[in-house]
Formats: sequence, C-alpha cells, structure tokens
Amino acid sequence: MPLFLLIPAGAAAAEPAVKDGFEERAAANKAPRQAEKSLKTSIGYSIFKRTFDVVASAAGLLVLSPVLLLTGVAIMAEDGGSPFFLQPRIGKDCKSFRMVKFRSMYINAEVMLEELSAAEKEEFNENFKLKNDPRITKVGKFIRKTSIDELPQLWNVLIGDMSLVGPRPPLLVEEEAYGEHLEKVMSVRPGITGYWQVHGRSDTSFQERIDMNEYYIGHRSLGLDLKILVDTVGVVFSGRGAV
Repeated sequence: MPLFLLIPAGAAAAEPAVKDGFEERAAANKAPRQAEKSLKTSIGYSIFKRTFDVVASAAGLLVLSPVLLLTGVAIMAEDGGSPFFLQPRIGKDCKSFRMVKFRSMYINAEVMLEELSAAEKEEFNENFKLKNDPRITKVGKFIRKTSIDELPQLWNVLIGDMSLVGPRPPLLVEEEAYGEHLEKVMSVRPGITGYWQVHGRSDTSFQERIDMNEYYIGHRSLGLDLKILVDTVGVVFSGRGAV
C-alpha cells in the first residue's frame, strides 16, 4: 500500500500552521529583547553624552577663558553695555531656560527692530533672521562670523540646560511656527551646534531647519555627534552660512 494513503487527511496541511505559529511566537519573543537592547543602548548613549558634555564644557570654559575675557572687554569698549545677553529659549521637554550669549547687537536692538523696512520685517517674520541685520555691532559681526558669540553657552551645557550637540533651542516667538514639530524637536537637550548648523547655517529656510532637526532626532548617535562636532570646526573656520 502506498505510504501516502496511511497519512491522515489534513496532516500535511497542518505542518505550515505549526511552523507559522512557531515563527509568530519567536517574533513575539524577539520584540521585547530588541526593545530592551534599544533601551540599554539609549541609556548608555545618554549617560556617555552627558558625561562628555560636562567634561568638555568645563575644560572649554577653562581653556578659552582668555578669549572669553578679551571678547567681553571688546564688547563693552564699543558701546559700554553688558557683554552678555540672556535670552529666553525653549529647551528640553519644551521647558524654557535662559541661554547665555555674547551680546552682538546694539543695546537698543528691540527698538531698532520696529524701525526696520517693510522688506526687512517680512524677511525677519519668515526666517526669524536677517541676512544684513543693521542691529549688529562691529564686534558683533566678527564674533557671529567666528561663532565666538556662542561660547558662553558652554555654561548652559555645564549646568545641564544644553548639550554640545543637539537641535538649536527655538526662540519663544518661534513656538507657534514649529507647531506640532516642537514636541519632537525638543524631546532632547538643545545644542550649541547641530545638524543644520553644519548643513547651511543661516543659508537654510525655517522649514529646512525643522526638517534637519527632526532628522537628527531620529538618527542621533555617538558617531553622528562626533561627526557634527568635527564638521562644526570646518564650518566656523570657513565662515560658511554665518550672519
């Protein structure tokens, strides 16, 4: 008698079902392991990044102290005002903080903003920046081009408001423009430098900056952070995209 006649009907068809069930269970068991691995990787990345931020910012403030001192003196010598500018910004988890910068604009910059031409106001309202901003001082133009105006933010990094690398913290007036993107972009600490700073700086549109910030959020890693830091040096020395 042929052997196939001894096989109960439907037995051959049952095997794939058993196999499919096994694969489903294996996939179900694999998912938590992958999530756990991803969580461990994320925690490790966060711990290493914060440790690096603290060490690097403390060392930077110490090593660059002569530059910080000379810049402060130059700013005060030009118009007699304070060398520092404390600006409210949106930080991690959409909480506001005061970001420290070297002052690069005239003391009455807010008044001058109201005196801009119609074309300049339109440009500012669209990008929250001006290519040729009349409010910037002579010293301000230099420290902006060389990014020296950002160096005081090493203090923000040291105390935990910011990171060396991350999305730039939005202005409070930019909250509405960010819309639904704000929560995602500000799910991490903002940075002194970031992905869009090394991919165009002020040569990018507001929407392009949002898109690049979201790209960084989805792909952030130690490798990408280090690449951004290295690329930032090249961008600063070239003066590319500075205003």
